[in-house]
Amino acid sequence: MTHHDSDTLIHDPDGGLPRLLEIMRRLRDPDTGCPWDLEQDFASIAPYTIEEAYEVADAIERKAWDELRGELGDLLFQSVFHAQMAAERGLFDFHDVANTMADKMVARHPHVFGDESRDKSAEQQTADWEAIKAAERADKAQQGVLDGVAHGLPALMRAVKLQKRAARVGFDWPETDQVIDKIVEEAQELREATDPDHREEEFGDLLFVMANLARHLDIDPEAALRRANAKFTRRFGAIETALAAEGRRPEDSDLAEMDALWDAAKGREKDQG
Repeated sequence: MTHHDSDTLIHDPDGGLPRLLEIMRRLRDPDTGCPWDLEQDFASIAPYTIEEAYEVADAIERKAWDELRGELGDLLFQSVFHAQMAAERGLFDFHDVANTMADKMVARHPHVFGDESRDKSAEQQTADWEAIKAAERADKAQQGVLDGVAHGLPALMRAVKLQKRAARVGFDWPETDQVIDKIVEEAQELREATDPDHREEEFGDLLFVMANLARHLDIDPEAALRRANAKFTRRFGAIETALAAEGRRPEDSDLAEMDALWDAAKGREKDQG
């Protein structure tokens, strides 16, 4: 592509994905690209990739549909950025990424793109999906049940994925009440822990079992905690608003007053809900 053709595409408002790919290529041009973009590598961009995925989840949580388009674009750009760096190293390019994903989806949906019947339950579809993924792991020489669960996942999310893998081979509590009993046990062990290392270990055990309870209750613990964070932020904001009406700030108040304002905010939410 000539420089003129490149400029034409870059400034085409309907250029779509080819336009975005060309913009990325130009940003990484060794002679005329952006110095910041040229300094980046896979490791330096990875944290941004994770952050953008969370921005997508946040927009969905808030039902901010106008924002979602932009957040999805930010996440797409992360794939484009990684693919450009891979192309420069001769590893693969964006089209390889897209084709790999397309091949995977076709292989994993024989009931849509093959000759298998679509007349199956959601449970059977899940079982079939897991069987296909197990075969894929075997092809990658991943022999252990827990092989392939990404280490870079948030710890809470990874805990659930590890537990799901173990449950597939029968390593799981059959009843939710047993998980709750374990939570009580772990909480008591945390209460009895004395030195910092032991306390951290017991705290981790408690979080791990809480993640297991979420799985048994079919709850996404990350989503549940995001909602709890949003609720805390909202109610604490109500405390600040109430105090500001009197020309005061939280540091001018005390726990008893702020707790009463918290309860008032909680009551209003229940009345409105």
